[in-house]
Amino acid sequence: MLVHPDIDPIAFSVGPLAVRWYGLMYLLGFAAGWWLGLRRIGKGLAPVTRAQFDDLLFLAVLGVILGGRLGYVLFYKPGHYASHPLEIFAVWQGGMSFHGGLLGVMLAMSFAAWRHRIDYLRLMDFVAPLVPLGIAAGRMGNFINGELWGRSTTLPWGMLFRNAGELPRHPSQLYQFALEGIALFVLLWWFSARPRPRGQVSALFLIGYGALRFVAEFAREPDAFLGYLAFGLTMGQWLCLPMIAGGLALWFWSTARR
Repeated sequence: MLVHPDIDPIAFSVGPLAVRWYGLMYLLGFAAGWWLGLRRIGKGLAPVTRAQFDDLLFLAVLGVILGGRLGYVLFYKPGHYASHPLEIFAVWQGGMSFHGGLLGVMLAMSFAAWRHRIDYLRLMDFVAPLVPLGIAAGRMGNFINGELWGRSTTLPWGMLFRNAGELPRHPSQLYQFALEGIALFVLLWWFSARPRPRGQVSALFLIGYGALRFVAEFAREPDAFLGYLAFGLTMGQWLCLPMIAGGLALWFWSTARR
């Protein structure tokens, strides 16, 4: 049995400003996406210029933050935030949704595609492989904070988390770090290294993330205020099902057009 290292969620302070590890992980994720995007642009494998890419990154940051927060509000606690609307802006209290962030980025990229007159699916095919390392960084932030722990387990790598009771639990944040982050990145980076039919990289992202997250959720403790939903699935699993369906539809559409 392992014990979660009791890491201070605040990395350092500058006067009254506290810089948290979770925020630094977000910055690391965006930096990784920026560096990977520049590599693709340098090799002529991108539908955007360097100047356009800088604009895309700014819009993506807005999409992740606004979409992630609003997704959490609408998908997870709509009743609570309807009664306490000012708490929607209290992002320091936590509460971000990947699926909301994904929708935010998709909307932001649709605006960027219109603004720069770029084919939307080609743009999303370029963006998709840049995302998983950011997901990995976010899951590492969850692990550092000791939050979103897994279900109880008797496996030898079960871990005791503070505020999670006396039973060892799956370090599900690390499972998601490895699956949705590293494994998905390797798959998408390899698949997108040569030209593919329009939309297939985006389709593979939707299918890959949805399937890997669905599997990882079996080891993750559902949110206490939601518990298990219909058929014993979690909210995360239910949100992944339309992702997988949409990815499959896009894949078959892309293949048929080819």
